[in-house]
Amino acid sequence: MNIKKLTANAISLLKNLIETQSFSKEEENTAKLIEGWFIEAKIPFKRNKNNIWATNKYFNESKPTLLLNSHHDTVKPNSAYTNDPFKAFVKEGKLYGLGSNDAGGCLVSLMATFTYFYAQENLSYNLVMVASAEEENSGKNGLNSMLPVIPHIDVAIVGEPTLMNLAVAEKGLVVFDAIVSGTPSHAAHPNNNNAIYNTIEVLQWFKDFKFEKTSEALGDVKMTVTQITAGKQHNVVPAHVDLVIDVRVNDAYSNQEIADILQDKSPCTKITPRSLRLNSSAISLNHDLVKAGIEIGRETYGSPTLSDQASLSCQSLKLGPGDSTRSHSADEFIYVSEIEEGIQIYIELLNKVIV
Repeated sequence: MNIKKLTANAISLLKNLIETQSFSKEEENTAKLIEGWFIEAKIPFKRNKNNIWATNKYFNESKPTLLLNSHHDTVKPNSAYTNDPFKAFVKEGKLYGLGSNDAGGCLVSLMATFTYFYAQENLSYNLVMVASAEEENSGKNGLNSMLPVIPHIDVAIVGEPTLMNLAVAEKGLVVFDAIVSGTPSHAAHPNNNNAIYNTIEVLQWFKDFKFEKTSEALGDVKMTVTQITAGKQHNVVPAHVDLVIDVRVNDAYSNQEIADILQDKSPCTKITPRSLRLNSSAISLNHDLVKAGIEIGRETYGSPTLSDQASLSCQSLKLGPGDSTRSHSADEFIYVSEIEEGIQIYIELLNKVIV
């Protein structure tokens, strides 16, 4: 396949994706655009809700399988946009538009890479390409719903903006709802068990608490109280205060272990995890993908941000063009050169591993 033509087609597809609304759970029309790519490339594909997937031409069940995945849903544009978020345009080498950086550039680069290798014979790995939905809201009809549908996956590359460096680990996420109790009363009467005052010590506990185990790639577990709700009127002391706690979990703990620790040690009346399914993820530094990436000059690091890696139980590598700091920002953009480089590096990497 001609890499230059593939790259031009990928950039053209990204412009069309930007100009097509695809908020999480509303990706019907971008799914059609992705179908169009495979139709034009004469690659058979399947669609499951708004997820589009395909395998390489010479798929062989006796070989291990490498998943290439990125998502085509977006968040809603924030109010600080000065450009039309649904207008794709290039200025000073930057391709602007909602989803350009997160994760449209990654998606079209992986689709171009998959197309490049699609018809090659005697690959050492099978390839499965999944353009997934509902990543931004961790929805039930995203990549997680595809795992029972697609062939068994042995390792994955998840396309998220990493400046084409190797995110060899990613923090998981557990959100907890907690209650601090007290005695409800009229505000005019004495009350030595005011739930709001009781919360002062609880908040200090969350601020000071440290999980013992650290991670070489991801550092410490990060726990943050992010929401507090209490009371309905000025003259009533409430019976309880509701807290929300955001915990970013390193690969030294499972989410269940974090839940067990907080339920045992926290001073809250009650603390309950909303979900335990968004676990941390990692890939061995000795895996061929990582060694090949290092060999071609890419750096390794641990990522604090969540992605579809959390849906996977196999080893996975987060890697893609663009910069994570631009994600969900106003006037989002990706450099055209980043897409060009991204496709070249993906192909170079896979040439070292699967060819």
